[in-house]
Amino acid sequence: MKALVVLLLVAAVLAYFWKPLHGYAITGTSYGARVACSCRFEGGRSLGDCRKDFEPGMSLVSLSEDTEAKSVTARFPLLASQTATYREGWGCVLEPWK
Repeated sequence: MKALVVLLLVAAVLAYFWKPLHGYAITGTSYGARVACSCRFEGGRSLGDCRKDFEPGMSLVSLSEDTEAKSVTARFPLLASQTATYREGWGCVLEPWK
């Protein structure tokens, strides 16, 4: 019974704070994808080395690259995912939000 009350309380807190949490996740993944894409495809550094350019507190943002498409995708677990693609003459551009 006690576990159910705790679970319901956690669910209520998540529901209440969902919008700001999702907003921070979108912002963090957008920043991460854009910075890592520029670092990787304009700066020529490895993706692992590009993590050095992240702001403190971004340790939960994971990165993956598609070298063929020249894109980097940043993900925040269960909340957000954003992709930036290198375009000649434009640099790294975020994909449109859905």
